[in-house]
Amino acid sequence: MHHEQIKTKSDVILIGAGIMSATLGIFLKELDPSLTITVLEKLDAAARESTNAWNNAGTGHSAFCELNYTLEKPDGSIDIQKALHIAENYEISKEFWSYLVSEKHILSSDQFIHSVPHFSFVWGEENVSFLKKRYEKLITDPLFSKLEYTEDRSLLTEWMPLVMKHRDPYQKVAGTRMELGTDVDFGNLTRAMFKYLGSLGGVTISYYEHVKDLEREPNGLWNLTSTNLMSHEKEHHEANFVFIGAGGGSLPLLEKSDIPEAEGFGGFPVSGQWLRCKNREVIEAHFAKVYGKASVGSPPMSVPHLDTRIMEGRKELLFGPYAGFTTKFLKKGSYFDLAKSLELGNIFPMLSAGMHNLPLTKYLIGQAMQSHEDRIDALREYFPDVKSEDWELVIAGQRVQVIKADKEEGGVLEFGTEVVAASDGSLAALLGASPGASTSVAIMLEVLADCFKEKIKTPEWQSRLKTMIPIYGEALIGNAALCQESRARTAKALHLKS
Repeated sequence: MHHEQIKTKSDVILIGAGIMSATLGIFLKELDPSLTITVLEKLDAAARESTNAWNNAGTGHSAFCELNYTLEKPDGSIDIQKALHIAENYEISKEFWSYLVSEKHILSSDQFIHSVPHFSFVWGEENVSFLKKRYEKLITDPLFSKLEYTEDRSLLTEWMPLVMKHRDPYQKVAGTRMELGTDVDFGNLTRAMFKYLGSLGGVTISYYEHVKDLEREPNGLWNLTSTNLMSHEKEHHEANFVFIGAGGGSLPLLEKSDIPEAEGFGGFPVSGQWLRCKNREVIEAHFAKVYGKASVGSPPMSVPHLDTRIMEGRKELLFGPYAGFTTKFLKKGSYFDLAKSLELGNIFPMLSAGMHNLPLTKYLIGQAMQSHEDRIDALREYFPDVKSEDWELVIAGQRVQVIKADKEEGGVLEFGTEVVAASDGSLAALLGASPGASTSVAIMLEVLADCFKEKIKTPEWQSRLKTMIPIYGEALIGNAALCQESRARTAKALHLKS
């Protein structure tokens, strides 16, 4: 590769202009202002794909109400470790956002985060028993000490009137409430973060740049090839470190990197849809995120919820998501994405995962074939007085679930996020989906630990990280005093309920 062909030379290249790249970019510039950073984004602006509020990101996922984060074991006990981990990581995110707001690096907090109570709601003897056991286990940790539980119908009606009005009076019901819940417009937040990042010296943000390939040069640098979608010209970019944060587009680029750590990874794309309420009276009558239990065989991120969102400053009401099968890896992607991701190293894991998840495939096809009335019937379980004409279907974003090679199973389908990093720290990629954006700060701290192993140990970086995240390096799980201190600090900075 000749030198004159290189359009940009930088220390760091971030592929994708979503919440992950924004977070990592600001971290790196705050930790080392001398670093030069190039951001390459295929679309015309930041936060157009999964980070966009209308696509996927929205709920401040803190495990307060998401029942799929607390699984019931065969012996009937409840495993809360994932819920504790996610709740702790969300507090880390709030710490970082508080720093950005307090330092006036980004817009005021009321433009991206609001207090919205989180509820879990179930019906039937078995589900009520599960919810009560979940509650009793969770409240033993300070992160969940404010969680409330009730089977009292009058109190449930006070908590969530739309959900309880005209419900079968003989139906056994239960709910939990966490007043500390939040709603986040990750689109607004991400755009604000990129505005700040772009104002810093040594940062270039380029849109309409479709990264097609990347390879390691003999000198150790990464060379990326992109096509400018406006000029249709091929361009080359050079960097010491590359982060692939392109959502569903990350897997194909990770495969092209040829790092050994990428061997055996595959992806299973799932499309999403919402029912959006068009009746402002109904929207104003509900102010909550009400999560239920997922149907048997459904993917965890398809847990149904009646969801208050504040997007672009406007209150909205959504129900879903409804899943569907697709071969696209991005909402604005290609139907050939899945086929193009197949390689010798991941065909067997993907086939094995497919064989082990046939009920999931059947479920996704069934979801895709639903009529409007079928979807309304699902909503009626959460909103008995629903009127079909008040709701319309909107398309959400794409999610690509991680498939990993497994010695025993051949391949397993993962429903989380996975950082894949080169052993020398020169490249990292983020795969997977939920809880994603809500835990973006903790995930990017993991990237720093994997790829900047020596620098992160230095007193300078440790001190800066402590400034940005006062609880950095400390555990909130089981630590009541620190948990209370952190929540009080972030509630004040972000104007949230404490």
